[in-house]
Amino acid sequence: MKVLVGSRNPVKLEATKEAFSAYFGTVEVTGIGVSSNVSNQPIDDETFAGARNRAFEMKRIDEARDFNAEFFVGIEGGITKLFHRWFAFGVMCIIDVTGRMGYGTSPFFELPSHISEELLKGTELGDVMDNLIGKKNTKEKQGAVGYFTNGVMDRKRYYVDGLLVALIPFLNTDLYFEPQISTDKEQKEETTRFHEINTRK
Repeated sequence: MKVLVGSRNPVKLEATKEAFSAYFGTVEVTGIGVSSNVSNQPIDDETFAGARNRAFEMKRIDEARDFNAEFFVGIEGGITKLFHRWFAFGVMCIIDVTGRMGYGTSPFFELPSHISEELLKGTELGDVMDNLIGKKNTKEKQGAVGYFTNGVMDRKRYYVDGLLVALIPFLNTDLYFEPQISTDKEQKEETTRFHEINTRK
């Protein structure tokens, strides 16, 4: 099985391979850097849109370059306010070759107020953490979740669980997906929305 991921981040690629392998056995994962077409630091639903855009772009690239992949993955990190507190979380969007789609999320973890204030100004969480920790490119290593959990949960584990649940619809297709004729209509609607977003950028 071949899977395309809309990122070259090794943590995202390793997490994707682990999650898909749990269900499907041997998996070949290829990462391609693409734009999410959302803010550098997404907020709320924008995080879902970013993950979806990355997955859609992988499907488009597959059709153009004939990778013969079966699944396309987008992973996007964002923040959201719940119960008067700001939380960081990740969104995973998975699209199959027919255009069917599933979503999952990572665990949510609370952010310190001084960090959330920086993020609301548009600074990316990875950059804030680099400054806090004093190291470069921490988002390709333990990430913020690794730092705040004292290494108990690293960024790979943070993503794996979200990917595992994003695959649930594809394991239970009779419960989650309408007959293919409806799925084709939904795919066209999603593709139209995707192009509208790109046109506005």
